[in-house]
Amino acid sequence: MDYKALAERLLPGNYPELSNFEELYPPRDLPKGAEVTRLAPSPTGFIHLGNLFVAIANERIAHQSGGVLYLRIEDTDEKRKVEGAVEAVKNALRYFDIRFDEGAEIEGENKYGPYYQRQRADIYRAFVKDLIARGRAYPCFCTEEELAALRERQVAEKKITGYYGEYAKCRNLSEEEIYANLDAGKPYVIRLKSMGDPEHKLTFHDEIKGDITVTENDQDVVILKSDGIPTYHFAHAIDDHFMRTTLVIRGEEWLASLPIHLELFDVLGFRRPRYGHNCSLMKQDGETRRKLSKRKDPELSLEFYRKEGYFARAVKVYMLTLLNSNFEEWYRKNPDAPLESFRFSASKMSKSGTLFDLDKLNDISADEFARLSEEEMAAFLKEWAMEYGTDAQKAYFDDMDYMKSVLTLCMGTTGKKRRKDFKTASQAMELISYFFARPESHESYRVSPEDRKALLESYLKTYDHADDSQGWFAKLKEVASANGFAAEMKAYKADPAAYKGSVADVAEVLRIAVTGKANTPDLWTILHILGKEEATARILAAREEA
Repeated sequence: MDYKALAERLLPGNYPELSNFEELYPPRDLPKGAEVTRLAPSPTGFIHLGNLFVAIANERIAHQSGGVLYLRIEDTDEKRKVEGAVEAVKNALRYFDIRFDEGAEIEGENKYGPYYQRQRADIYRAFVKDLIARGRAYPCFCTEEELAALRERQVAEKKITGYYGEYAKCRNLSEEEIYANLDAGKPYVIRLKSMGDPEHKLTFHDEIKGDITVTENDQDVVILKSDGIPTYHFAHAIDDHFMRTTLVIRGEEWLASLPIHLELFDVLGFRRPRYGHNCSLMKQDGETRRKLSKRKDPELSLEFYRKEGYFARAVKVYMLTLLNSNFEEWYRKNPDAPLESFRFSASKMSKSGTLFDLDKLNDISADEFARLSEEEMAAFLKEWAMEYGTDAQKAYFDDMDYMKSVLTLCMGTTGKKRRKDFKTASQAMELISYFFARPESHESYRVSPEDRKALLESYLKTYDHADDSQGWFAKLKEVASANGFAAEMKAYKADPAAYKGSVADVAEVLRIAVTGKANTPDLWTILHILGKEEATARILAAREEA
């Protein structure tokens, strides 16, 4: 068969010499040991925790080695493309401080672009044409119906599914049959003519999992679709070579495709990048573990963390805890060090499924919030409120001095042991809501309605807004004694049957009346932040409801 003639028929016209691409995209001028890594999402509009997991690993590996991290958009699947998806990817990763050096929509020299795969179609076609001319690729005219029938046959015969060997119907078409199909206008795709032997095993060194054994590829995979756009498999091999990628960290779901990728690099004559396949993020579901699911688990989407108002650094700290087994101990010893000073290592990434625990993330988030100043916390909450908050929550920031006094109380004084009540912006805004509006509901009182009314009436009679905290609490004890409650906890514990309750119960009644909550920071300070008029109005309202 005249393969060169076939290549010209299938892909007519002049394409650059393949050596020209080597000159156009030369090896990068980087220090010895510098790594070039990438993040290569599809523009589907959904960027998830797994993408962030991989992005953090690639960013750390590239930047700590003096290398480059770039963003490539793998948009070969036009049907799944979502408008605005690229901007969504950039915004999500920017929020988590993933810094790209070059790539799609990234400012810089970008001399290894374009970084959208559909804009690189002529490069891919030039290499496809060369493979056809070398007899290493061929046209396949099988219809979707024929391929579906083939799959059913393989399943019935309990064979591996796919297009290979005896099942590769178009692999051995004669020259006459190929041209007859072309003359008839039959649509076709271009497939790789694999030379792999499924009986042959090879050892591959994975940067995360270590040495693994894989079976040689024998699948005649599609490399160019009927619309003239390559498949991911083919495009990524060419792009990783010409963008001079040295290390690919990606999800372990790609292990099944690894033999295909290895053969593609070999047939194209390219040096392979190193690969590391990280483990899936798992979730404890009852007695079993399962992969995080887009359908079942909202926390898989990165948008979840922005809408809930997770502090980006907290999420990154938790991700690093999952990514490298020695990070948690390092961070405990170096809590004030920049995260960038941690020496990240692909070899210390988990070799088995990694358990994602939202409760642990919440604990880390509370720790990270406690490290912020009141000004930093106010700025973070305001930023969140302006994007995701209600109109009422946005109005919380009309008086920043008032907000700062609220946060000073709720976070604890800087230098002392900080409170760790805040986990996310949305939860924090709910916790402080009673400072800005009277509570719509109240937690349950532990005393009877009659005692509640009597206690609140007694309190109002003694209340003096000018009292300091000690004088205020002394009067609260008097209210307790006058209504059958123990003024001293010691007396109550010695003989609880002798009292209706203790001064703690009296304080709780007042706390719920004012804030709606049974557990808050210092009540005296709350009363003074609210002011005499507002505090009194709330107590009167609660008394009337009793």
